[in-house]
Amino acid sequence: MLTVVLECQDQESELAQTLSVLVAGAVEGLVSDVVVLDHGSRDGTSRVADAAGCRFHSQWDIKDIVRAARGEWLLFVEPGARPQAGWIDEIAEYVALNKLPARFTASRGYRRPFFQRVGRTVPPLELGFLLPKKQALAIAKSGMRLTEFVKGQKPRRLASELIPSWVARAAAR
Repeated sequence: MLTVVLECQDQESELAQTLSVLVAGAVEGLVSDVVVLDHGSRDGTSRVADAAGCRFHSQWDIKDIVRAARGEWLLFVEPGARPQAGWIDEIAEYVALNKLPARFTASRGYRRPFFQRVGRTVPPLELGFLLPKKQALAIAKSGMRLTEFVKGQKPRRLASELIPSWVARAAAR
């Protein structure tokens, strides 16, 4: 089972897009719970999370969040990111056979223009980050953000593609 964790701030529409894709994972029995960590949103982020059955926290300690996760694996994604076809079967197989962190492959259909890619640092969670709960517990420190779990890790690459969150943000403009 998998716990999905997202950090949000005023990202109601992006959160809704991500959660709509995760429903299939819940129906298939892969996603056991979704946790939304909010940084003072003033939009409908909490309503979206509540309607989708997520655990919503406006104040938290990441160590407590990881400890309370129902899944034995955690998937950190940015609000607006959407895993593409085949992600459920691939992650189910990956977590059954592996113990190392992984991330999705960038969607071939959604790439930034060439000059925006050159010299650009890719945000740590742009392609998601999948890791065992035991490893997350060993890394977690009070006050950490999700992006800090990625530091120093050498994740494997999943074949499944992920449409990054910047696509949802660009479409909302």
